[in-house]
Amino acid sequence: MKKQQLLFPLLLLFVFACSNPNPKSDPVKETPDNTMKKYPTTGSIERLGSAIDALIPKDAQLEILAEGFEWSEGPLWLEKQQKVIFSDIPPNKIYEWSEKGGKKLYLHPSGYTGEKARGGEPGSNGLILDLEGRLVMCQHGDRRMARMDAPLDKPESKFVTVVDKWEGKKFDSPNDAVYNKNGDLYFTDPPYGLEGYIDDPTKEMNQQGVYRYSKDGEIKMLTGDLTRPNGLAFSPDESKLYVANSDPEKAYWMVYDHASDGSISNGKIFYNATDQVPDHKGLPDGMKIDDAGNIWATGPGGVYIFSPSAELLGMIRTGQATSNCAFNTDKSVFYMTADMYLLRLRL
Repeated sequence: MKKQQLLFPLLLLFVFACSNPNPKSDPVKETPDNTMKKYPTTGSIERLGSAIDALIPKDAQLEILAEGFEWSEGPLWLEKQQKVIFSDIPPNKIYEWSEKGGKKLYLHPSGYTGEKARGGEPGSNGLILDLEGRLVMCQHGDRRMARMDAPLDKPESKFVTVVDKWEGKKFDSPNDAVYNKNGDLYFTDPPYGLEGYIDDPTKEMNQQGVYRYSKDGEIKMLTGDLTRPNGLAFSPDESKLYVANSDPEKAYWMVYDHASDGSISNGKIFYNATDQVPDHKGLPDGMKIDDAGNIWATGPGGVYIFSPSAELLGMIRTGQATSNCAFNTDKSVFYMTADMYLLRLRL
């Protein structure tokens, strides 16, 4: 047999061996683009009826994408950059995560730009895009709604104040925000970012408000009746405004009628989870609403999924105090910030 004939079967054997690795030791999940890695999983999905199966696949698992944060918040999907950004409030930073690049620092400082050192939770909280696609953030330390004066793909700690006062008084620490289709900005202002919390000597407000800052530059308080207003979101047609109240003694979500002039009325409790607080981590916090009007709201135990009629369809049990959430653009992926984690659920 010729030398070439001897080499050929050996070459075939070598190629076959290299093309059949042990699947249990292979860290890469086979996908069309072969880029999706396997991640540790956690938590569980609690299904309270068949309706939840149309929203979350039966084999869905809650993935841990990144960890090691002090208190993660405010996830926001950036479609063009194909990444999610989110706040880590105590260290005054925003991080990014992408399938390709993993976890990276995105912006520092993010919510406090003063020179005097301070404790507490000075960083940014909720992150949103305005109608022009610019990053707008709730800044705890600087006590304002601010816009990053830099492109999304070249972030810099250069900020422009959007609004920082109501009737001449400084906000406590804007927490979460949303724009309506007209370009008006709605946001909440609890005291969580003040170093002394509710008794902070620099506190100027006599209430914890929900505010609307119109595109014409007018600031109005929509309600000052909630003890700890937090996450907020509109129904798809913007006829309803939902607001979370993160008070352990009044842990519920409110719903208001929302008029075309931006005012709200007829506020009532949408769902009360106060009885869940003693046994589960977390409080009503951030929320998002899907195209069908279902409310995905972080609360005691994880993420509650409600129908528009307030029927609890199911829960994402994260096992952590879960602060906020975000969909990607086509709502095929759901991201959550939960204490020290960034989590993902494929829908």
